[in-house]
Amino acid sequence: MAMYLRRAISFTSSVMLRRSCNCAIQIGNFSNHLISNSGIHRTQNLPAFNFLGDHCRGFAKGKKSKDDSAGDTVQFVPDIGPTIKAGAASQMDAAIVALSRELAKLRTGRASAGMLDHIIVETDGLKLPLNRLAVVAVMDPKTLSVNPYDPNTLKALEKAIVSSPLGLNPRVDGDRLIASVPPLTKEHIQAICKVVSKSCEDVKQSIRRARQKAIDTIKKAGSSFSKDEIKRLEKEVDELTKKFVKSVEDICKAKEREIIGG
Repeated sequence: MAMYLRRAISFTSSVMLRRSCNCAIQIGNFSNHLISNSGIHRTQNLPAFNFLGDHCRGFAKGKKSKDDSAGDTVQFVPDIGPTIKAGAASQMDAAIVALSRELAKLRTGRASAGMLDHIIVETDGLKLPLNRLAVVAVMDPKTLSVNPYDPNTLKALEKAIVSSPLGLNPRVDGDRLIASVPPLTKEHIQAICKVVSKSCEDVKQSIRRARQKAIDTIKKAGSSFSKDEIKRLEKEVDELTKKFVKSVEDICKAKEREIIGG
C-alpha cells in the first residue's frame, strides 16, 4: 500500500512540474509577441533597479564619513613615562655596579678580598679568573689568604699573583697562599688616584648618555604627551641623573680616602 501511495505522489508532482514549465514557456512567448508588435528591439536593456543594494552601499559610505568616525573613535594612549624613567634608572644603576666592580680591583694600603678578582690564572691550558679557582679571605687589614678549590692549582695561583701589577709576593702555607699587602708608595698612591678619577668621569658620562637617551625618547613620543607632561618628565629624568652622579662622586671619594689613608 505504501509503495502505491509513493508512486501516486511522485506522478502528481511530475504532472504539476510539467504544467508549470509549460505555463512559463507560454508567458515567455506572449512577452516576445508583445515586444515584437510594439517595435521595441530585444537588444535594448531596460534599467535595472536594485533598491536593496543601493541602500546597503549608501549605508556603508555613511559609516566612513568623518563626522561618524570622529564621534565613534576612542583613542587609548598608554602612559610610557614610567617605562622611560625605569629604563634610564636601570642603565644608570648598571654603570654604578660596573664602577664598584672596577674600583674593587685597585690595590689600596688595606687588604681587600676583591683586589685579586681581576687576576687571570692559566691552568691546564685554560685561562680563568682567580675567583673561579680559589676563595680569597681577609685575615687582617694587611694580609690575604688564597684557598684553592683544587690544591693542584696552587703553583699556578702563586705565579699569577706574582705576575700581577699589585706588587704582592705570596708564600705557600700548606694548601693555601698567604699574601701580605705592603704599604703604598707616594707615587703609587698618585697613580691609583688618577685611575679612580678617570673611572669616575667615564661612569658619569655613561649616566649622562642614559639621561640623553631618555630625553630623546620623550621627545619622539611628543604626540603622546602634553607640553606640561614633557617638561615634568624631563625634570624627573634630570633629578634622577643628579642623584646617580652624586652617588658616583661619593663612591670615588670614598675610594680615594681609602687609598690615601691605607
